[in-house]
Amino acid sequence: MKKRAKGEHISAYRGDTIRRSIAEIISGGPLSAKDISAEVRIPEKDVYEHLEHIQRSFGNKGPSFVVIPSSCKKCGFVFRKRDRLTKPSKCPVCRGQSIMDPLFQVKG
Repeated sequence: MKKRAKGEHISAYRGDTIRRSIAEIISGGPLSAKDISAEVRIPEKDVYEHLEHIQRSFGNKGPSFVVIPSSCKKCGFVFRKRDRLTKPSKCPVCRGQSIMDPLFQVKG
């Protein structure tokens, strides 16, 4: 029997790509990159690259890609104007490093 390489993606359907799998997973509800990484079995760094592509691929019609922004656990500051999908390193207001991960979802 052929052994599966560590971290290799297991798809429910043979024709599925990683990006389709991620889009399908986040259509069920908002998830962080860590949650998506665990579900699809790829590194978190790779998840962000795939999410950027998914974000660009959704146009004005049909389903939309939604980012629920990160927020500071200490002072409650919300990173609304952040263009990058990655988690910020520290809060610009209180300089705290306890930041909630952004959540990603496909609606529609």
